Amino acid sequence: MRVVIVTESFPPDVNGVAHCALQTARHLVDRGHSPLVVAPAPAPGSAPDTDAPCPVVRVPSLPLPGYPQVRVALPSRRLAAALLDHRADLIHLASPFVLGVRGMAAAARLGIPAVAVYQTDLAGYARTYMGAGEAAAWRRIRSVHSAADRTLAPSSAALNDLETHGVPRVRLWPRGVDTVRFRPELRDEVLRRELAPDGELIVGYVGRLAPEKHVELLAGVCGLPGVRVVVVGDGPSHAHLTEALPGAVFLGRRTGDDLARIFASLDVFAHTGPFETFCQTVQEAMAAGVPVVAPAAGGPLDLVAHGRTGLLVPPRDADAVREAVRTLAADPGRRAAYGAAARVMVEGRTWAAVGDQLIAHYDDVLAARRTAVAA
Repeated sequence: MRVVIVTESFPPDVNGVAHCALQTARHLVDRGHSPLVVAPAPAPGSAPDTDAPCPVVRVPSLPLPGYPQVRVALPSRRLAAALLDHRADLIHLASPFVLGVRGMAAAARLGIPAVAVYQTDLAGYARTYMGAGEAAAWRRIRSVHSAADRTLAPSSAALNDLETHGVPRVRLWPRGVDTVRFRPELRDEVLRRELAPDGELIVGYVGRLAPEKHVELLAGVCGLPGVRVVVVGDGPSHAHLTEALPGAVFLGRRTGDDLARIFASLDVFAHTGPFETFCQTVQEAMAAGVPVVAPAAGGPLDLVAHGRTGLLVPPRDADAVREAVRTLAADPGRRAAYGAAARVMVEGRTWAAVGDQLIAHYDDVLAARRTAVAA
């Protein structure tokens, strides 16, 4: 199968869309298929695509105003040329918004089936950054995804949102996790002493530092006695958060084995963002055997078994976050039980397993197109 993955983001970018697109390309290659990636060009001076498992076509891009870590693709003929040159059987649209919209239009023009993967809560972002515009965001989402042969939602909450707003042909497709890289055995006592020299309980957040993540909700956790907050990530809210979270340790962006070691060295993982369509970092913490505190909204509803692998709290409730952490801090036995159960829960969610599910979706779409043409 010849697949073109049109993605709004790809490594060296560090985010859920980029990571999922990379894992998808790797799995297609592993299963003997022929993927091609089309993505915005990264910032000047970024690392080349040496780790990409397949060819990558880069489209000219500009940084998003006010958020330079995000690159927005500019109009280019490279996309249509790539679809034709690759002789694509199917187009995979990863979180279509700008480049993906053009990919959808090209797919329709060329008669190529398209699978759209919903990954970004644009309506939630509109509320966060503009204070309005949610209805307009849903109109755009509905327009783009209605043109796809199938839309894949990463969680039951996302699937329900899409169907409620009139998006047709939606199916569930979750995300995988690297259970070899992220594992409890990487817990590092030397690192723990560096982060918490007085033996404090370590509560970690991993992710973008941006307004929609509401990391400032951890301020109350910073005030708990015997607790050290550790923040991993970067973004436009970094300067604000260094003031809002007194005593917190900021480690910047970390990836790979370094990140896995940090995850395993936490006592509690706390996620604060209420707009997650999935929330990969929650799944990575669970793979590392760490109990989770997360909002009872979006993707975490599928991932966290309340009272078994972690605690779900009302979204955007700083007091609830603090009290959940306080509860776990006071009960080492509960933390250990939650962490062990979390690891067991995700052990079957490998990228290979969910990658095979994706290929099954591709096969369904191609079979439906063949039937329609024959009719």
